[in-house]
Amino acid sequence: MPFEITRRGALQLGCLSVAAVAASGCGQSGPEVSIPVSQVPVGGGVILPDANFVVTQPEAGTFKAFDKKCTHAGCVVSQLDERGIVCVCHNSIFSASDGSVQSGPAEQPLGRAKVKVDGDQLHISA
Repeated sequence: MPFEITRRGALQLGCLSVAAVAASGCGQSGPEVSIPVSQVPVGGGVILPDANFVVTQPEAGTFKAFDKKCTHAGCVVSQLDERGIVCVCHNSIFSASDGSVQSGPAEQPLGRAKVKVDGDQLHISA
């Protein structure tokens, strides 16, 4: 008896495939990402487009990294300004110094990541 797949079955398989790819870290650059120190301004930061991190330099020579997924509803933080790291989905604001909540609705801080300075490179990992 030949195997037949229905249209509904094909759609379900497609959804499962997309979920599996998303769960595997699609869009991330492996377990560690490296960027030049010069990409992270003093008193500011950068949201890495191809990795799951926000990297900040709250004061000269001090680098911090956080998960860029907002702890409120899972949106990706999308802005850095004088207030801190901003998730524009629901206007949660997190400290660029320690990832703590400055303004809700988020109640939990951003997840921390590791930053290692190696010459003129930063190595960021979960």
